Amino acid sequence: MTGPVALGWNDEVAASLATAAGRSGRELIPGRVVIQHRDRSIVAAGPDAVEVAAVVSGRFRHAAAAAADFPAVGDWVGPEPPADGRGLAVVQAVLPRRSAFVRRAAGSAVGAQVVAANVDVVLLATSLDEDLNPRRLERYLAVAWESGAQPRLLLTKADRCPDEDDLERRLASVALATGPIPWLAVSARTGQGLAELTAWFDPARTVALLGSSGVGKSTLINRLVGAERQVTRPVRAGDSRGRHATVRRELVRLPGGGLVVDTPGLRELGIWEGDGLGDAFGEVERLAEGCRFRDCRHRAEPGCAMRAAVAEGRLDPARLGNRRKLREELAALDERRAGPGAHRRFWRSIRDASKERLAARSDPSLGPER
Repeated sequence: MTGPVALGWNDEVAASLATAAGRSGRELIPGRVVIQHRDRSIVAAGPDAVEVAAVVSGRFRHAAAAAADFPAVGDWVGPEPPADGRGLAVVQAVLPRRSAFVRRAAGSAVGAQVVAANVDVVLLATSLDEDLNPRRLERYLAVAWESGAQPRLLLTKADRCPDEDDLERRLASVALATGPIPWLAVSARTGQGLAELTAWFDPARTVALLGSSGVGKSTLINRLVGAERQVTRPVRAGDSRGRHATVRRELVRLPGGGLVVDTPGLRELGIWEGDGLGDAFGEVERLAEGCRFRDCRHRAEPGCAMRAAVAEGRLDPARLGNRRKLREELAALDERRAGPGAHRRFWRSIRDASKERLAARSDPSLGPER
């Protein structure tokens, strides 16, 4: 496959591009974002999928409601090529996304960041050394399920964990059976699992590789590509903490025709919508249906099915605690998104309604209160 088809182009994307061209009144060519810089993109564009630098148009910038509306790696876009064949292409439209891995933007500001768009599979990479953290995996799974892509677990550095029974025990606390979620243990050093991993990359399928720094994402991509394409750095000897090697998100084309989005290590992964919590904690959500009270907070209420499951050893208390932590994080985010003005309007509506009821009681013409 060549051209846009090799990048996943299909009839649905073609129809979206035609719609965008009609709205803009311009002749747009197919393009997919392969690299995203701060103020411009590298887009594989046109019938030959030639990589060109591109910026968004002034009209697009003016109409964008949030940072998440701007092009992200994996996005299909409608660029208008430069008239003279040189300079920058101008992106007039970002075509509708069929999936998007979105996290809360790092820092104090409230906003969303699209890590990768139009992804079929999200590979959540974690290494089988000191980096393996079931609670972090639960967070990653919640965001991955929310993306609309299929999550899978990629357990790197399998040569560091020769005890398969211990591996199964450590993963059991993440309740992988609730997915069910495919998982694979691989080692770039010994080659373990690489043949099976290659089979996950079908032609024109887009796979996003995500994980914290130091889990070996770039090393694996180099093995898949068959060349030292990505820069790699060793982890710290004292605690196996990773160091950033990848500094940008990039859509990499594999020799077999697959597509993989390489990403910098995620130091923060804040949930944004929370729609994936029910999938990531499926068996815990089902337990909640057995609680005596519908609004049970699963703390000290009598008849709490979750607390009973913990007491009986059927539910890991750390897993329940992490679910509570993520839901509290989401509630706090919802409050910040609403802003103080929304809270003032809410309490003002309560106050005004109370005043109306008091006025009705004191007005004899309205008759007795019913």
